[in-house]
Amino acid sequence: MKVITSWDQLPDFDDAAAENEFWQNHELDPKLMVASVHEAGSRESTTITLRFDPRMLSRIKRIARSRFLNYQSMMKQWLAERLEDEMKNP
Repeated sequence: MKVITSWDQLPDFDDAAAENEFWQNHELDPKLMVASVHEAGSRESTTITLRFDPRMLSRIKRIARSRFLNYQSMMKQWLAERLEDEMKNP
């Protein structure tokens, strides 16, 4: 059994049969899988800075408290929802 230690070692498969045949004689190195999970986790979020009018931020925090949410999480949710709307109706 040959161990795949780099994603570059994976060929482009023409079809499912070719991929199946390849995996009959090959396996992924567990270290490769662990490294992939850690790399993906490090890209999950990026810190940014936004400046808000104090009154606006106070209103946002009040809304979040009334919904038992963290205001930053609520704002992320709002942005995600708006982004989805924008992507549907550009």
